[in-house]
Amino acid sequence: MPTPHSSSPSAVAGWREWVRLPGLGVGPVKAKLDTGARTSALHAFDLEEFERDGAPWVRFSVHPWQRSAEDAVLVESPVHDRRTVRSSTGHAQERIVVLTEIELLGQTVSTEVTLTRRDEMGFRMLVGREALRQGFLVDSGRSYLGGRPPRKVRRKNRGRAEAAVDGPA
Repeated sequence: MPTPHSSSPSAVAGWREWVRLPGLGVGPVKAKLDTGARTSALHAFDLEEFERDGAPWVRFSVHPWQRSAEDAVLVESPVHDRRTVRSSTGHAQERIVVLTEIELLGQTVSTEVTLTRRDEMGFRMLVGREALRQGFLVDSGRSYLGGRPPRKVRRKNRGRAEAAVDGPA
């Protein structure tokens, strides 16, 4: 895994890509790659903080599909940090931060991810520059350079009924 300031060649990603969060059991998720955001953010709800072996943990749910509440994933993770994050609209919000792996373009990097409600946002995940600087360049004019998941997954992400998946391609 390249270090944040590595001189190794960078993989070129589009401004939106499918990612996985293998350490959290989440994916694939359609994500926006945002070089203007420092930290990555994940759509999470029903956050419940608890202690495990004297350490702070968080339990939360993730809806991986845009415009759909299907296939929610229940996740438990140690709390890495808490910080105040200012959104693109200027609104400041304290968020829980977890440390996890993001799989993008077949590469896996470890990064901080803030947990927040992204119901009104176009993407369930935003990948920020702390993750991107670990070996990725973003081509803002292209999308899905890492490929797409199977059609069934893409249709679920668009909120299409399961019956529609069996129709013609």
